[in-house]
Amino acid sequence: MFDTKFAIVLRQDLPVWQKLNVTAFLTSGIAAQFPDIIGEPYCDRAGNLYNPLSIQPVIVLSADQATLGTIHMRTLERGVTTSLYVEEMFSTGFDAANRAVFAEFAPEDAKVVGIALRADKKLVDKITKGARMHP
Repeated sequence: MFDTKFAIVLRQDLPVWQKLNVTAFLTSGIAAQFPDIIGEPYCDRAGNLYNPLSIQPVIVLSADQATLGTIHMRTLERGVTTSLYVEEMFSTGFDAANRAVFAEFAPEDAKVVGIALRADKKLVDKITKGARMHP
């Protein structure tokens, strides 16, 4: 099937709207990093064309703040490029402001609310250890 895994880990105490928002943003980052993950456009029987979707399933996990911090550090230690969303980005309203507030933090003090990665299956499993399937 796939020798890679695409996983998103969300902070478990976020309101649902924030979980959905963060998931959308993090997914776009993985699609930008791995454009080959996007398949062909969809077409219905009436001939209407729809956007292509990811060819690979996405695993959505949840974790507490401490576990998310550990997962973040594991990605850095292993050199895995991720999509990362920090709590302070909820207070901004556009991309440049998101990047500015993101740049104010280092890995040790970032309040990570979501992280997405795509890498070898076994590596993703090791990195995300401690997270659980999202309910």
